[in-house]
Amino acid sequence: MLLEDLTIATALGKDLAARVAPRASTADSKGTLPEEDVIDLAKAGYLGLASPLELGGVQGSLAYCVAASLELAKGSPSTALIANMTLHTIGYQREARSWPEAIFTYLASAAATGELLNSAASEPDLGSPSRGGLPRTTASVIDGKIIISGHKTWVTGGKHLSHILVGAAMNESFVTVWVPGNAAGVRWEKTWGESLALRASESNDLFLEEVSVPEENLISTKQPVRPIPNIWFPMLMAATYLGPAIAARDEAIIYALERTPTALGKPISSLPKIQRQIGEIDIALIAAKTVLLDTARQWTGNPEEAANFLPLAAGAKHLAVETSLEVTDKALRLVGAAAMSKDLPLERHFRDVRAGLMHPPAGEAALEIIGKNALQV
Repeated sequence: MLLEDLTIATALGKDLAARVAPRASTADSKGTLPEEDVIDLAKAGYLGLASPLELGGVQGSLAYCVAASLELAKGSPSTALIANMTLHTIGYQREARSWPEAIFTYLASAAATGELLNSAASEPDLGSPSRGGLPRTTASVIDGKIIISGHKTWVTGGKHLSHILVGAAMNESFVTVWVPGNAAGVRWEKTWGESLALRASESNDLFLEEVSVPEENLISTKQPVRPIPNIWFPMLMAATYLGPAIAARDEAIIYALERTPTALGKPISSLPKIQRQIGEIDIALIAAKTVLLDTARQWTGNPEEAANFLPLAAGAKHLAVETSLEVTDKALRLVGAAAMSKDLPLERHFRDVRAGLMHPPAGEAALEIIGKNALQV
């Protein structure tokens, strides 16, 4: 049975957010994830939320994981993004079971003990593999070992990853190989720390220099003709970006209640204009959060329903990201020039939610999924 009590999930996320939030500004400035954040995620059992009970996890539903993520992302969306890469991978595989059973058992158990994992798919020339094409990263079987060489980009989690699922070309086919993060020949290059958004997510470049792993680490030998859509990914990405938008709203309210201009003689929260602006922000957030959680609750976990459910997930993610962009912009305008300073976290929230535009399905692609479903074409 899936754990569905969202009050427990919300409390877990809030507790973690309170721990990571005081480190978020410094992490953003340094462009690195604090090791303490990884420790806190492990201690709280957050990384095992999607793992089955029999493997030491919580076996939380998608809605449970989304609710926890919404709260965690208020404190640090970079930390939430890294953690959610583990959750969406295990949550999806818990339902789809497209991996060899032994590998799923090992990695789901590892997540439950607090180990991070993520896929390494994008490359400088290939871009995102979702657009098709074979990677330049190669995998070859030599004397019972798989030898992997290549260069991957935007690998969220970086050096903190205990396990990396590497997409590679083998015999003119796309394959996925499980590589331990501490394997010889795994090298990280810091390329993300000065990016526009989520600077502490360590979405750095990965270099695989003749990395050798056992042949049984081969997860898949070909891509299915009709892969089962991953419902977990867009939903958890939506939570990752809606969280900081809610945090921006909270910061704007605090500022409005405390800011007392000399000429006014009372807080700006007393002004009808400010009240209307907060009202606009709250209506947008209520709608996006309600749609996200309601959509997550509707997901049954049946992979046979994933293709039909994808438009709902794409819609929830699209609404969450567009709302986050709108809300952080309005919060910045409400606070004014003070919001441009790093003394307030508003400029960081404004920057961080922009990354939501890059996670699929996004923009026109998301709208096409929704439109095709409506038109039945």
